[in-house]
Amino acid sequence: MRFLPFALLLAVPALGQSPLPLPRNFEPLYAKGTRATTGLPGPRYWQNSADYDLAVSFDPVSRRMAGTVAIQYLNNSPDSLRQLWFKLYPNIYQKGAPRSKAFAPEDIGDGVKILNLTINGENFDVNKLAINATNMPVALRRALGPHQVATVRATYSYILNKGSHQRTGEIEPGADFVAYFFPRIAVYDDLDGWNKVPYTGDQEFYNDFGNFRAAITVPRNFVVWATGDLTNAAQVLSPKYAQRLREAEQKDAISTIISAEDLARKDITPQADQNTWRFEAKNVTDFVFATADHYVWQSTSLVVDPATKRRTRVDAVYNPKHKDYEEVIDFSRRTVESMSYQFPKWPFPYAHETVFDGLDQMEYPMMVNDNPTATREDAITLTDHEIFHTMFPFYMGINETKYGWMDEGWATIGEWLISPMIDPKLDDDYGIKPYATNAGAEGDLPIITPSTQQNGGAFFLNSYPKPALGYLYVKDLLGDELFTKALHTYIRTWNGKHPLPYDFFNSMNTGSGRNLNWFWQRWFFDGGYPDLALSAVTKTATGYDLTVAAHGRKPVPVDLTLTFADNTTQKIHRSIAVWESGAPSVSIPLATKQFLKRVTLGSTLVPDSFPKDNVWEGK
Repeated sequence: MRFLPFALLLAVPALGQSPLPLPRNFEPLYAKGTRATTGLPGPRYWQNSADYDLAVSFDPVSRRMAGTVAIQYLNNSPDSLRQLWFKLYPNIYQKGAPRSKAFAPEDIGDGVKILNLTINGENFDVNKLAINATNMPVALRRALGPHQVATVRATYSYILNKGSHQRTGEIEPGADFVAYFFPRIAVYDDLDGWNKVPYTGDQEFYNDFGNFRAAITVPRNFVVWATGDLTNAAQVLSPKYAQRLREAEQKDAISTIISAEDLARKDITPQADQNTWRFEAKNVTDFVFATADHYVWQSTSLVVDPATKRRTRVDAVYNPKHKDYEEVIDFSRRTVESMSYQFPKWPFPYAHETVFDGLDQMEYPMMVNDNPTATREDAITLTDHEIFHTMFPFYMGINETKYGWMDEGWATIGEWLISPMIDPKLDDDYGIKPYATNAGAEGDLPIITPSTQQNGGAFFLNSYPKPALGYLYVKDLLGDELFTKALHTYIRTWNGKHPLPYDFFNSMNTGSGRNLNWFWQRWFFDGGYPDLALSAVTKTATGYDLTVAAHGRKPVPVDLTLTFADNTTQKIHRSIAVWESGAPSVSIPLATKQFLKRVTLGSTLVPDSFPKDNVWEGK
C-alpha cells in the first residue's frame, strides 16, 4: 500500500492531515476518472446491468426447481468482453465444491444442471461448459463491445437442499425459503473486472442492479412471497384474501391476511392443481421467494415518505406454532418507521418488506429469512438488524463479498440504535465483549482487510462490532444533524451504484465538511485495542480534576459516572474529539462542592480491553 499523490487529496479542508493509505490497484480508478476523491462517482463512472425474466416451477415435495432464465445484459464498460462469468450459487451443495463448513452427505448433490444455453441466438454445448462449483465462465464467440447488449437464455434445474440450511432450503415439510435459485451474470466492475470469487458460505454477495420479472409455479394451497410486487393477486388468491391484501397496503393497523382458521379451510388459492405467481421488481440486486401451505400472514403499512405519501407494506409470515413470532409484525413495522424517520432518516426505499419464519438470519431485497428466537429481546434485535440491511447493502449496491463491514457494520449500529426505540429497556451490546476480549491480538486484523482474506473471529469482529463502533463514534463526534447530512451525502450519491471503501470515507468527509482521516486511519486501517484508564482524580479548589489516559491506540469516547456522598449520580461524556490531537490523556474539570465517593469509567458501547483500572474510590 502507498499514499495517494498530493494531486489526489480530498477536496475538503486538510487540517494538516495525511491522506489515507491507498492500495495501488485503486490508483487507476482516480486516474481514469471512474472514482473521485470528493466521494462522488467520477466523470467516467460506469456500471453494468442485467435484467432477468424468470419462469420456474417448484415442487415442495421433491424440492425440484426447474425453469428458464432470460437475461438482457448491458455492457456499459469501456471494455470489450470476451467472456461472460456466471454465478451458480446453488452449487455450494455440489459434490466437490469448496465450502466453509461441512454439509450433511445427503444434502450434497449434482448441483445445477444447465440443459440449454444460448447467447445472442448462438447455442452452446452444455456438455463443454467449464462449471467450477459456483463459477461458470463462458467464452463468447464474438466479443461484447462497449454499450452492447447480450441476450442470454438458459434452461436449468436443480434439487433444493432439504437440510444443511445455508441461507436457503427446506424449512420443514410444506415450507421453503428459495434463494440464489437461478443462473446470473457476475459483476464486472472498474476495480476487479469480473467477480471471480467463489461462494463458499461465509462471505456474502455482490450483484448488479437490474429489473426482475418472475413467474413462479407451485402446487395448490401454496402461497408465495417474494422480492417485488405481486402483479396477479386476483388470479392466485381467492377474492377475500386478495381484498385483504389490497386493504393492508392502505391502512396503518395490523391486519391478518391469512389466519390459522383460514388455513384449515384450504380456500386461500384457486383450486387448480398449480398456480403461477407473478412478481416484478425494479432496480434491485437480487430476487428470492418463499412458499408455504401452512403459514399465517400478518400485514400492515405505513407512510415512509411524507413528501410523496408513499407507503410501505410490512409482512410477518410464520408457522402459527411459533408464538414468539406473533410480535414480529410490530417489531418490523417499527423498524421500517424508525429507519424512515429517525435513523438513518431516509424513506424506506421499497414497496414492501416481508419477514419469513425460516432457519437462518439472512436478508434479501424486500425479504428476510429469520429463525424463531428464544427471547423477546432476541426477536427485536434480529428483526431490526436484518431489515436494516435494506439500505446496506441492497439500496447501496455494496460488494459484501469483499467489504462485509460496509453493510454488516451498518446493520449492527442500526440494531443498537433502533432496538431501544422498540423497547426502551433494551441495552443492546451485540459484539462488544468479543471485541474487547480479542482486540489487538494477532487474529484481530484491520477492518479494511478484505473479507475474502478473513474467517472466523476476525471476520465477525471486522464485519459487525468494529465498523459499527466506528460509525457510532463519528455520529457522536459530528452530532446528529451534521452526521445525518454526511450520511445522506453518501446515500444520495451512491444508491443504485457500487461504492468502494474510499467512496464512503470521502463522501463522509465531503458531506460533513470535515477531514475525518485521523479517525478513519486509526479505527479502520491501524491495529491496536481500546483501553482507557482513570489515571487520577485530584481535589481542587472548585471540585475535582478527572484524568483519563488512553493506554490503547483505538480512540473511544469517554463516559464517566460520578457517585457523590449522598448517592446522587452525574454522567460526563466526551466524544472521540478529545483524542484527535494524539494526546495521551485528557483532564476533565468537575465543579462541585460535594464529596466525590466513586468514579466509574465506561459504558455499554465503549469496549475496554483492560477494564480493571476503570474505577476510582474516594476516601
